[in-house]
Amino acid sequence: MRKDLLKLLDLTGEEIIEILDVADKLKAEQKAGIKHDFPQGKTLAMIFEKNSTRTRVSFETGIYQLGGHGIFLSSSESQLGRGEPIADTARVLSRYCDCIMIRTFGQDRVEELAKYATIPVINGLTDLAHPCQVLADLQTIREHKGKLAGLKACYIGDGNNMANSIIVGCMKVGMDVAIACPKAYAPDKMILDFAETVTDCTFTMTEDVIEAAKGADVIFTDVWSSMGMESEKKQREQDFAGYQINAEVMAAANEGCMVMHCLPAHRGEEITADVFEAHADEIFDEAENRLHAQKAVMYILMKNMEK
Repeated sequence: MRKDLLKLLDLTGEEIIEILDVADKLKAEQKAGIKHDFPQGKTLAMIFEKNSTRTRVSFETGIYQLGGHGIFLSSSESQLGRGEPIADTARVLSRYCDCIMIRTFGQDRVEELAKYATIPVINGLTDLAHPCQVLADLQTIREHKGKLAGLKACYIGDGNNMANSIIVGCMKVGMDVAIACPKAYAPDKMILDFAETVTDCTFTMTEDVIEAAKGADVIFTDVWSSMGMESEKKQREQDFAGYQINAEVMAAANEGCMVMHCLPAHRGEEITADVFEAHADEIFDEAENRLHAQKAVMYILMKNMEK
C-alpha cells in the first residue's frame, strides 16, 4: 500500500481487502484484550475543518488503542484558520508527528497536504470522498454476509462523497452497484468514468428507487443536505422527495438485505424510523467499525514508513 489514503480510487481491490483483513484482526485483538503489535508512542495530528463526532472519536480512540496519541487541530484554533498555506502546515507537522488525518472540504486540500508531507496523510472526509467510512461499511457487510464479491449494493440519495466512495469501494471488491438519484445530483464524473471501466461487476444509475433496490443485498443512504449545504435544504427536500429507504424499497430488495447509514440520520427524510430501527444493529456495527477500519489504515501506513 502507498504512503497515503486520499481516496479509494488510488487503491487496488487487493489493498482494500488487506485493510479489511487487518481491521478484523485488530478488532478481534481489542475484544480479547490482546495488545496490538504496533510501535508505541506514535502521534496522529487530526485537522478538522468540518465538524465531526464519529471521525474525531474513532481516530482519537484508535491511535490511543494502538499505543499512540492524537492531537486535535481545528481550523479556527490553528494557523490554518489564519491563512497559513497547507503546504507549510504539512512540512511542520511532518517534523512533529507520525501521521496526519484531515477532514475538510475540497479534495485538493488533502492532495496538497500529502504532496508536501513526508508522513502518511489520511482523508477523514472531503466533498469528493469518504474512504474511511466505506472501508468500515465493507468490513461490516463482510462480517454480516461472509463475503463481498457477487453481492449487490444499492445507494439511494445524493450523489455525494458517500455515493462516490461506495461506487469505487464496492466495485473494486467485486460488488454490483446501483445508484438512484435525481439527474441534477449525479455522482462525480471521474467516478462515473471509473465505473465504466470495470468489467467484472455491473454499475447502473437510475432515477427509479425501486428499480435500483431490486435484488439488493445492502442498501445505503445519506442525508439529503450535507455540511455546507444548509442554504439548499428546502430545495433539496423537494428534489429528494421519494428518495427514501422505506418498507416499499426494502420489499424490492433481497431477503435479509442490510441497511447502511453513515450517520447522523434524519428519520422521516432519507430513511423512515421503522426501517432505521429494524436495522439499527447493522448501522451501529457500521459506526463501530469506523474505529477498527481506521486503526487498520493507521497500522498499515505507519508500519510501512518504518520499512
